[in-house]
Amino acid sequence: MAYNRAPEKENAPEMIERVVYLNRVSKTVKGGRVMKFSALVVVGDGNGTVGYGLGKAAEVSEAILKGIANAKKNLHKVTLSGTTIPHEVIGIYGAGTVLMKPASVGTGVIAGGAVRAVMEAVGISNIRTKCLRSNNPQNVVKATMQGLLSLRGPEEVARIRGKSVEEIIG
Repeated sequence: MAYNRAPEKENAPEMIERVVYLNRVSKTVKGGRVMKFSALVVVGDGNGTVGYGLGKAAEVSEAILKGIANAKKNLHKVTLSGTTIPHEVIGIYGAGTVLMKPASVGTGVIAGGAVRAVMEAVGISNIRTKCLRSNNPQNVVKATMQGLLSLRGPEEVARIRGKSVEEIIG
């Protein structure tokens, strides 16, 4: 019996995979405690594409693999301005709020653990960030993604306003 399998992608870009957070949860049953794991994973190509996923399984390695597969299904393109972002933005998801500011070349990534993983995966190398309110890794990653997806470049702003890029930049 022959199986139709998708051909392997020879020229697929190498993806950056970062495990942001591993969580062990337990459920008490009649025979004792049952341990399970959840893994929050960020995947990106280092060139403006990024996604995140959550994998849950009985073993750590399976949870990470499920998280990576989930993240690859949810990849998004982010508007960048060189090695930073085009403008200041605040991302909000639930109680998680992340302030992101563009930075000049040489500043580096000034960010906490969860935000740093997203920035490295998307390919941003100069940015200043601050987590406001919640520091729950899942909400911080989702708030960071929401902020990055709300970024607009000068071309998009000019198109929406019906002006030229030179008029927008000034």
